[in-house]
Amino acid sequence: MEDTTFSPAPSSRSSAADTTGSDANRQRFAHIPGWGADLDRGMRPAVPMERTPPRLPHAVGQPAQQQTEVEILHSTERAGITPIYGTPQPPKGLSGMVRRVAFRYAENDLRHWLMLLMADRIDCGEGLLEDLAHGHLPNLYAEMGGPAALRHNPRAVAKQAAVGVGLAVLLVYLSRRNRRRHDRY
Repeated sequence: MEDTTFSPAPSSRSSAADTTGSDANRQRFAHIPGWGADLDRGMRPAVPMERTPPRLPHAVGQPAQQQTEVEILHSTERAGITPIYGTPQPPKGLSGMVRRVAFRYAENDLRHWLMLLMADRIDCGEGLLEDLAHGHLPNLYAEMGGPAALRHNPRAVAKQAAVGVGLAVLLVYLSRRNRRRHDRY
């Protein structure tokens, strides 16, 4: 009967030599972010900067509850709102209504997240309408990163443009063909 236990193939280099902090290994693995963090304390690159105890110890206890000045939507899975929260964009308009409905569902419910995504899209449209109402014509191409995409990935932009032109030609062709059919009858 054969021995079926696993034995790794012998390597030409010892694994202990790879994990030491020798100068050769430091140079060899210096390009890997975080390499050497598990070495002896005296050989770690950040040892002179590390402090014990840390400079900013974590706060002990619960922070004071932030005063609520706007409507805050929170998960149904928690009893109340967190002590500290952001208030840069309170829910408003149609997107706010969709967000309020979304927060009626638990976070593990797909409807919650899909409704929040939809509310984001609606909010984007509301922002465009608000810009137009104030007489500002938004530059959608620049605001959506068009110049950066053209600079950093011109092939993809060319492909997207070709697909867009192809779809436009197809739509024009189908609409003319449909119009000719209606004119015959």
